Amino acid sequence: MVIPASNRALLRDLARRVAEVAALPIHQEKAAMWRCLNRLEKVRPLVWINEIPWDEMGPELTLHCTDDFCRDQERMLRRILYQWEHMPCDMIVEGVLYCPLVIHDSGFGIEEKAVRTSDRYGSRHYIPVLRTEADIEKIQMPKITVDLEASERRYCQMAEIYEGIIPVVKRGACGFWFAPWDILCRWLGIEEMFTDMVERPHFLHGCMERLTAAHLARLEQYEAQNLLALNNGYHRVGSGGLGFTDELPQPDFDGAHVRPMDLWGTATAQIFSEVSPAMHEEFALQYERRWLERFGLNCYGCCEPLHHKIGILASIPRLRRISVSPRADVAAAAEAIGDRYVFSLKPNPAVLATDTWRPEVARRELRASLEKARGCRIEVILKDITTVRNEPQRLWEWAEMAMEVVDRLGN
Repeated sequence: MVIPASNRALLRDLARRVAEVAALPIHQEKAAMWRCLNRLEKVRPLVWINEIPWDEMGPELTLHCTDDFCRDQERMLRRILYQWEHMPCDMIVEGVLYCPLVIHDSGFGIEEKAVRTSDRYGSRHYIPVLRTEADIEKIQMPKITVDLEASERRYCQMAEIYEGIIPVVKRGACGFWFAPWDILCRWLGIEEMFTDMVERPHFLHGCMERLTAAHLARLEQYEAQNLLALNNGYHRVGSGGLGFTDELPQPDFDGAHVRPMDLWGTATAQIFSEVSPAMHEEFALQYERRWLERFGLNCYGCCEPLHHKIGILASIPRLRRISVSPRADVAAAAEAIGDRYVFSLKPNPAVLATDTWRPEVARRELRASLEKARGCRIEVILKDITTVRNEPQRLWEWAEMAMEVVDRLGN
């Protein structure tokens, strides 16, 4: 593929700006703070924003490249620079660009059926496709293949574009989510799934057994084909913050072949928000432990409230990070978590979506949550931001406010 000269020049200019930012000493300081947090040492709460509504962030993100490959690169570079300029918080800009390997996954063999109920946000009503125990066999074991030629072509394109400005590194998969209930609820139907917990538990266990086996088969293929990449640096782990840690990879890591035990792992059962701890253990956690026991450090949870389930989560091997969602009782979570795990606080992003932006409300809510969690090892992760009502300054102001609040709170 021939890259248009104008596209190449634009990308090189953006990459030069990224490299200049990445060279700032602040990033080494921030990385050290993330390592302290992930070691459960005392450090001020760290703040990071992700899952941003980029389509509302304004003209600075307008793409000018004409080639599709270059447009993808431009989008990535512009987003890095935009976040650094307007809402950096405790983000880190790396002095390297990653070229992902071209990996193909045959999937689980199930085609979900849904009726879309919202054009803007993608809400759907799911129609069950797994109805009987015989249907469980429809769940297939994924087949993983890597296209080495396509991977090399992509790498050479990037290396040529950015030569002399910023290094390009090939990278495989930096770990996986294990969220089988996010999938099963779409195959079973949500109402039907909850009813089956009472009326057909054997059926649900059959579904989970099969889907867990499929996930493990996929993981084992990634490892066997050496397609895993370390996530102990600038990489989001679970629904939380950055994975910087000196505890991974394992001491016997050979420097070339990444194993699950060298990685952060993560699991969640978001649809179980209103499910009791006993049923959470029965239908989710006993299967999730089989996945998480493969990994060196683990994260649990996302949007589901877990303040009343910390006791059962203690059974997860090498658990290090627990999500405290906007629906959680922060005080109860703080009492149960203490300083034993990273307290991954998720402020409610709805504060950014109101008709009128009220920064004083956002400040009051964040300060109250942090006061309740004093003594914990806290990260503040603003995510799931559906809209800022086309006023990106709301997010800029939230970022500035959050950093003021955590600086005043200190360690």
